[in-house]
This record gives sequence, C-alpha cells and structure tokens, in this order.
Amino acid sequence: MSSLYLREDLEAAEPGALLTLTGAEAKHATTVNRTRPGQTVQIGNGRGLLVSGEVLFATGAELTIEVASSWQTERPAPRITLVQALAKGDRDELAIQAATELGVDRVVPWSAARSVSRWEGAKVAKGRERWATIVREASKQSIRAWVPEVGALAGTAQVAALATESDVLVLEPTGESPLTAVTAGDRDLVLVVGPEGGIAPAELDALRAAGGRIVRLGDTVLRTSTAGPAALAVLNAALGRW
Repeated sequence: MSSLYLREDLEAAEPGALLTLTGAEAKHATTVNRTRPGQTVQIGNGRGLLVSGEVLFATGAELTIEVASSWQTERPAPRITLVQALAKGDRDELAIQAATELGVDRVVPWSAARSVSRWEGAKVAKGRERWATIVREASKQSIRAWVPEVGALAGTAQVAALATESDVLVLEPTGESPLTAVTAGDRDLVLVVGPEGGIAPAELDALRAAGGRIVRLGDTVLRTSTAGPAALAVLNAALGRW
C-alpha cells in the first residue's frame, strides 16, 4: 500500500528525477512508518501535485525516491467548507479529522455562543495551528492531493457573511427540510455545525436572515463531532464525488 508524504515547496518533478524528503517528514517516514528502500510512496505538495516513485534511500534524516510518475489533480468544485463550532474535549478535532478524510475543502473554527471551549489570546494562534496539523496528517493518511485550508477563528457575523458568496447550510435537528432535499448549484457550499449545546436561537436567526438554510440530518440528534462528517457524506453522494 502506498503512503503519502508532503513537501510543500514541491513545484514539479519529472520521471527519472530524484526527489528527497528531509527533516521531520523524513523521520516520520523512516522511523514511524518504517519506510524502506524498494517500497513505493507518494509525495505531494498539498496543492494538487502528486508524485509516485520507488524509495532508493531511507534513513532517519533523509528519504529519496526515483520519480516514476507525477500528476496534477484539480481542486474539486464546488468547494465544501465546514464551519465547526469549538467544542469541549477533542470533539471539534475529531470532526475536522473525519471531515478531512471525507474530502472537505476548508474548515473554519467558529466561536459560537454556546461553545464551552474558547480560543482567546495566545490560544487563537495555537488552536489554529493545532487544527492545521490535524488536517495535514489526515490528508496524508487518506492520500489527498489537496490539503484543506484552515480559516481564521470566526464569530457568528463572519459565518453569516459567508452567505454572500456561498450556499450556507446550517445543520439543526429542528430544520425545516432534510439535507437530502437540498439541490446543489454552482456556488460553493458551507456546512455550519454548532457546539454541544446546539446553535443559539439568536444565531439561527442571524444565519437565516443572511440567507442560510436551516436543514436537518434525519430524526435523531448527532454529536458535534459526527454531524459535519455525516453531512459531508450526503453531499459527496449528491455532488457525484463518490
């Protein structure tokens, strides 16, 4: 089974060329994944370029492959953004990890009114960096050509503003219509998931007033860590991604 490693500075690689990983990525490949000469791996830049080749040399500090093939994958359209409310424990992290594996194109952390977890001061940069690490590693695990973007921490006003250029779908158990009834057009899609206590009524009103559609996933109440990935599965089928 092929493995994927990332080298963000990679721009191109022709068949027959030698391509080297160094630093933490090479160490992870050789010491954690136990990658050895003779194996086939893929190296990507997280922006659509993937390169495949056989490992020629592997130590704790360096991994070198001979490029067999390379290709550029176009970014999926329309794009899907998951606006995930901050949640206690690791539930928001579980959500974005699964969403990345399921093909989300962008994640945005949302400081919702009922979020127990808060990013304030130095925690803002630290939290966003943590999310970036999670989506990067999940992209490698699922061998994704495009690593999802991690947006800046948003308040409800910033989330509502996304409706000016995207179709905003707010997941809420009391939604007027099921997500399966939504017909996707050419505009990008935004899924909004609230925290453990749900989305506050004033927030629902603000999102609805901005043009967001309040939709539900079945007749049960899903955890904040589950709702986004479940909705992504529905959209993947509707958009023909699966």
